[in-house]
Amino acid sequence: MLELGADDYVTKPFSPRELVARVRTVMRRTGALPVGNVFHFGDITVNFAEMELTRSGQLVPLTPQEFKALKFFAQNPGRVLSRDELLNEVWGYQNYPSTRTVDNHILRLRQKLEKDPAYPTHFRTVHGAGYKFVP
Repeated sequence: MLELGADDYVTKPFSPRELVARVRTVMRRTGALPVGNVFHFGDITVNFAEMELTRSGQLVPLTPQEFKALKFFAQNPGRVLSRDELLNEVWGYQNYPSTRTVDNHILRLRQKLEKDPAYPTHFRTVHGAGYKFVP
């Protein structure tokens, strides 16, 4: 099984507790957290199911791609995400050459969601590595 690409396996009979512990370990290792339909950070409320975002009670329009990027960031809080990882996971690009797509989307998210886009608190640049979302 492991030779075929599996991260782990459990033989029968198995304990449900062991299975849950192994799943949690894999989720910790990948860093991805499930995000419900409604997500809050700062003065922002996002309803991913309805694709609506409000900031201080005011509706803020986002493109579908901006929602996808925001959801991926929300699933990976505090983790540095490289441009390549964002391109692969959000845009579905594989081995795509250098592009400013990610940078442009981060700029627009900052303009729409940060109190001061010049000094972002939520969408931070980690020079030489990528971006980090801090809710």
